[in-house]
Amino acid sequence: MHPQAVDFLGAKVALLIGDKLLVILRDDIPGIVWPGHWDLPGGGREGTETPFETVARETREEVGLILPQGSVLSCQQHPAETKPGAVVFLFLAHLPAHTAADIRLGDEGQMWQLMAPQDYAAHPLRIPHFADRVLGIMAENSLFTGQ
Repeated sequence: MHPQAVDFLGAKVALLIGDKLLVILRDDIPGIVWPGHWDLPGGGREGTETPFETVARETREEVGLILPQGSVLSCQQHPAETKPGAVVFLFLAHLPAHTAADIRLGDEGQMWQLMAPQDYAAHPLRIPHFADRVLGIMAENSLFTGQ
């Protein structure tokens, strides 16, 4: 559940608030990847951060939530799409439904939304590889079977 602090580019979290996935609509500006698409909280590593430190900091900056280590259910390592040989991490975490009242959008992104995981996976503005990974990590943890 706590990956080794290997060289990696960044980390994202499939963060369930109750039974809904927290997603952020990316800014729609030139020069960023996946502009105007629904994204997961997370981002790039800073300094010598561990994968969990990266995703916890990014979650706090992007949506104002504290991500306790105890909320993490699982973690996967994936090849980075943007740099051959590099890796990224995907965490699966859960916070109670009432946590939604504490969400505050940071200075990146247009808005946030809570979405059923299967709705995210089917959304035309999803990030395709994240959709597949979210459903995969949830199925691995017996949280979603597709029905």
